[in-house]
Amino acid sequence: MIESADRSMIQHQQLLDLKNTIKKVYHQVPFYQEKFLEHHIAPHDIQTLEDIRKLPFTTKKDLRDQYPFGLFAVKQDELIRLHASSGTSGKPTVVGYTKQDIADWSSIVARAIKTAGGRPGDILQNAYGYGLFTGGLGLHYGGEELGVVVIPISGGNTERQINLIEDLKPTIICSTPSYALNIGEKMRELGLDPRKSSLKIGIFGAEPWSEEMRSKLEELFDIRACDIYGLSEVVGPGVAIECYEAQNGLHIAEDHFFVEVINPETLEPVPEGEEGELVFTSLKKEALPIIRYRSGDIASITTEKCICGRTSARMSRIKGRIDDMLILRGVNVFPSEIEHHLIQIKEIVPHYQIYLHRISSLDEAHLHVEIKEEIYKEVSQNLEHPMIKTLQAEIYRKLKSNCLVSMKIIIHPPKHIPRSEGKAIRIVDQRLQKQNS
Repeated sequence: MIESADRSMIQHQQLLDLKNTIKKVYHQVPFYQEKFLEHHIAPHDIQTLEDIRKLPFTTKKDLRDQYPFGLFAVKQDELIRLHASSGTSGKPTVVGYTKQDIADWSSIVARAIKTAGGRPGDILQNAYGYGLFTGGLGLHYGGEELGVVVIPISGGNTERQINLIEDLKPTIICSTPSYALNIGEKMRELGLDPRKSSLKIGIFGAEPWSEEMRSKLEELFDIRACDIYGLSEVVGPGVAIECYEAQNGLHIAEDHFFVEVINPETLEPVPEGEEGELVFTSLKKEALPIIRYRSGDIASITTEKCICGRTSARMSRIKGRIDDMLILRGVNVFPSEIEHHLIQIKEIVPHYQIYLHRISSLDEAHLHVEIKEEIYKEVSQNLEHPMIKTLQAEIYRKLKSNCLVSMKIIIHPPKHIPRSEGKAIRIVDQRLQKQNS
């Protein structure tokens, strides 16, 4: 019922849950109690939703500094599961769940799958990674809660993915968009037509992707492709998802999460509809309630009612992460903006990487793309062919004109750029490698 409730009812329930959460972290999490005291805040100071702005932010650094269990609000014997990040840039972030947290999460994801068009009896091929990553188990439990038949194949082993699509006839596939593209290309290599598969719905997330990538995937598989969003620090996948009917913004599970959008520099709220950094506060989490968590993701929010009938706030598709934003000669650009224009160039495939170099104290970006098989044959496998030089110039001009960035364009033969079996690696920072060497 919360999905179609009027805003006053949604906000009333959010305020009740917010007050309970603030009391809980104040009395059960020393980190938050100390933070609140530093800001001269006590639970009774939160009387309206707007009062949340009085509270301090939580960052990924806070989670790492409190590693492993410093932000937990329950004792160990109340936990039933732990997840963690990879920790590639330092200490991993560890998140925990009680039995009720898992039940709530399963319900949230079940609702998300149904929002994207899934129904009990559907077969869902889950190609998100299992293990410490929240994606696989999040979609798995949510699918079972909804009543779909889950194939827990996890990521990778692409030919086996294809065999199961052919044999078990799933109607839904869940993966990163880049890996779904990889699966579709491999099917074509094997002489199969992805459009003739049993798949009807794709639930794709875990990395920013453009509207052009959606069109590419929908055309490749003849499916409806919906964007799902989540982050482990808040719960995992299912925080928000696009509806099957509109595909116009991701419906947020507002009965579980309160979202703000702030200017990442001033930390002040931005008007509805303007882009900024998403900030989440959990409203029902038991093990790891989190207060004003700065996600690092750039998007906007609207509370306009959707044509599907849902009244929940919707977030735009993620434009990018603050730490993925490239600054080239004073110009800010996200990889998703570059992808938007690359996919429109018919001679290349939608796989690319951006290499960052430090040359004579200046940062330079080299864009690596690859041409389609038929173009490669047309130029007789000669990448010095005038047609290739013309293509390089076209890509350079398109990015210079639309993204205001100058990049060296390097064109490769087919199958040169590594294919993703999880999150695509779009940026390769060789400046760091040079410093370390």
